[in-house]
Amino acid sequence: MFEPSAPSSRPEDLLLPALPQTMQLALAYAPARAKLPTLALLALDQRLAGLLRHSREPMMAQIRLAWWRETLDRDAAEWPEGEPLLAVLRSWNGKHRALVGLVDGWEALTGEAPLAPSALEEMVDGRTAAFGGLAEALGREGEAGVARALGRRWALADLATKLNHPGESVVVRRLAQAEKGRLARVSRMLRPLAVLEGLASENMANGGQGSAKTVLKAMRIGLLGR
Repeated sequence: MFEPSAPSSRPEDLLLPALPQTMQLALAYAPARAKLPTLALLALDQRLAGLLRHSREPMMAQIRLAWWRETLDRDAAEWPEGEPLLAVLRSWNGKHRALVGLVDGWEALTGEAPLAPSALEEMVDGRTAAFGGLAEALGREGEAGVARALGRRWALADLATKLNHPGESVVVRRLAQAEKGRLARVSRMLRPLAVLEGLASENMANGGQGSAKTVLKAMRIGLLGR
């Protein structure tokens, strides 16, 4: 399921370039202690997305997703060596099981189009739980609720611009509209999550087209929290 990395390479140096620019921008606002766990979450999300994108048949994607589900449900001490993503996931200090739902969410998207609203909700729930799990992994349990709210909004806004079937996009946009309202400001440890949500919401509002305004918004959230 993976290719061993070169012994001299730092896992984070291998994973960071593969992230989309929006995720790299968000990660830039993570303080040192939060950078590796946050990178682990974002890299896992992208790895799972890639499994769907590069699998010719849904069954192949499901088999690969099952490997990640089973691996994340085990103690980190049992994980194989040589996989950069697993190496950075060890920074979650045993709280990585919160990411199993993220695998389930991506698997929900392997169904035939148009996806049922329940499948779309499962995907959103997986990202929501993952954001909350990051808060707990960083010792910010008191912010887990707002982290989950950010995860839900990010998931909906991100999906709204990436789903190909118009019926699916309509469902997700309606759910996104129901999430309006101001959220509490998060600490610097969780600032990348706020940046991600802000970027995705701005992107959805612009019809999937980035702009200079989007970058300025990311900078403001990254520096001030919202």
